[in-house]
Amino acid sequence: SGGTATFMIMGDTCTRACKFCAIKTAFPAKPLDMREPDALSEAISKMNLDYVVITSVDRDDLKDQGASHFAECIKKIKEKKEIKDVLVEVLIPDFRGREDLISLIIDAKPDVIAHNIETVKRLQHPTRDPRANYDQSLKVLRLVKEKNPEIHTKSSIMVGIGETEDEVVQAMKDLRDKNVDIVTFGQYLQPSRWHLEVKEYVSPERFNYYKEKGLELGFIYVASGPFVRSSYRAGEFFIKGLKDKKIKQEKTKN
Repeated sequence: SGGTATFMIMGDTCTRACKFCAIKTAFPAKPLDMREPDALSEAISKMNLDYVVITSVDRDDLKDQGASHFAECIKKIKEKKEIKDVLVEVLIPDFRGREDLISLIIDAKPDVIAHNIETVKRLQHPTRDPRANYDQSLKVLRLVKEKNPEIHTKSSIMVGIGETEDEVVQAMKDLRDKNVDIVTFGQYLQPSRWHLEVKEYVSPERFNYYKEKGLELGFIYVASGPFVRSSYRAGEFFIKGLKDKKIKQEKTKN
């Protein structure tokens, strides 16, 4: 009803096994549905959306890790006449840090590219799959800004898994060093007893502190709260406002 929806593409099975995530895993996963880009654009049109988030599982089993399929989904949305003005945010895998694959996403020109560092540097493992790492994720975000500064970048940090305040602040500084525009903070919740344990339920005061510190460090938007999730209602209204402001400025110039 708010005009926003999140879609997960490339199947429901991930080739990685991060200790915080409840999605099922397998290697290899099922073949890609080549009709998905068209089906996605059609669904967006029928749902009358004005802001979409596209995320995906990791597909290390594919030669290009699914990058071309991801890019095709973005292009189909941008090309479809009825929805060409829909704002597109993508929450992408790291593609093992491969510049050629990340470039495919950048060249498709989504409005926002998000990639999550997930946690502070010290806790990357065993929190994340061994194929993911802190520096590799920072590289993804850096490449986006280097290749197209017009695209807004975004990342997210889970809290409550044993991090310290100083480590969170350092992570924010590392993100700003890569010119990341938006950061979100949310409380980690344990999906099952087989997953990473919750070490702490973070107080509202500390969430507020992270928000204030993030703005102080130069992020243009910070969403910080226990129920904040990177791919759901974590900045779309702000991004819409930025887009509207840019359109008005361009009209004024003309």
